[in-house]
Amino acid sequence: MDVTFRCHGEIRAEQRAELTRCLDAAEIDVCESLDGRNSLGLVFFREAGKGLSEVLQEMRREQVSLILAVAAPGLALSNEAAWQILKDGASELLPWDDTPGAIDQVVARLQRWAAVEEVLQRPLVRNHLVGKSAAWLAVLRQVVEVACFTNASVLIMGESGTGKELIARLIHTLDSRVQKAELVVLDCSAVVPELSGSEFFGHERGAFTGAVLTREGAFGMANDGTLFLDEVGELPPALQSQLLRVIQERTYKPVGSNTWRKANFRLVCATNRDLCAEVEQSRFRADLYYRIASFVFHLPPLSERVGDIIPLARHFLQELAPDGVAPAFSEPVREYLQNRRYRGNVRELRQLVSRIGQRHVGNGPITVGDLPEEERPPGFTQLENWQDEQLTRVVRRALAFGAGLRDIGQGAADAAIDIAVGDEGGNLQRAARRLGVTDRALQMRRAQRRAS
Repeated sequence: MDVTFRCHGEIRAEQRAELTRCLDAAEIDVCESLDGRNSLGLVFFREAGKGLSEVLQEMRREQVSLILAVAAPGLALSNEAAWQILKDGASELLPWDDTPGAIDQVVARLQRWAAVEEVLQRPLVRNHLVGKSAAWLAVLRQVVEVACFTNASVLIMGESGTGKELIARLIHTLDSRVQKAELVVLDCSAVVPELSGSEFFGHERGAFTGAVLTREGAFGMANDGTLFLDEVGELPPALQSQLLRVIQERTYKPVGSNTWRKANFRLVCATNRDLCAEVEQSRFRADLYYRIASFVFHLPPLSERVGDIIPLARHFLQELAPDGVAPAFSEPVREYLQNRRYRGNVRELRQLVSRIGQRHVGNGPITVGDLPEEERPPGFTQLENWQDEQLTRVVRRALAFGAGLRDIGQGAADAAIDIAVGDEGGNLQRAARRLGVTDRALQMRRAQRRAS
């Protein structure tokens, strides 16, 4: 395991040597260079404050995704300081002292992160859940850890088309249960209220008119497997109350039966509704929400994954190509795809790429002529006004904190650089092209930030 290692503050040589020795014993190789190759980082610090904040932020800018901050022996941190360290970029904060097991806790956290990163690099994830944007990878890391190392119920929330069912299938696939059964999918929005009991619990022969055969319901079919309740926010209140006992006790009674049956399943639910708001407005039962939401994952919309648009489009083209070799996108088409608005998120992007791919002929790149007529921007005007009320709110907040025009401009430029570099996976050439500057100008700007 490779870890980027930094120290901050007046660390005694013997303390640093002892930590390094313990890491070596756990087969953890440390490297102090920030070259963007290691996704795991370790910061050993003696003092909190601005200096530590700059170290953490520099590591984040260099694409270190997960940073473990370890406090040196004898350092007492206030609650406020601890939260600030996490806010500045640390993923976890642990003490290192002479108490038994302190170093084991540090090693265990790094090993867990390394195991998650190894899963993320598998073809199962890389080839089916395409994307390297920070927002997407942050969610995938959480999903992988929960799927591999727990058997907890999961609630997946996100707009339509963000990949909720793909995430549910990934959780089922990564579930480490021995002799795991199948994934059972039930779309709650398609359940007819009059037949809901049969859909969920099954029924005995003769239980009602038309029940000529015994039928297994979703809970029974999911025994020893995974039950995926899609669009769970669409459940009517009466049915929500019926599901409470099954989800809590994992027992159910088929319609027309007097016998309780056991069902051991992992529960994964998904919805495009804000269930917290639904609970507050009494449209979704709070007790049911807390039973299904041991872990909650919020999938980002495609507007927060701009750097993933082109990789996703290439992936969809490869699926369409008979030989699996997708044509390239010309620069105007790349720009169009990245700036277009996708109300249907990844699903809408896939449909658009399918239409483009079906129009394209020959071995050359996809050009603007391959875009369907209805996709071409009228008058070739700006596709979307990005200077909206969200920008106004950010500027208003900055002014309220006393920031001047120069500080606001500098902050916006720094944020644009971080986003572009992050979305392009650290590729400065592509990031510079998106920012409309030369590679050299971008490198000099980043060097100035590190020196300041």
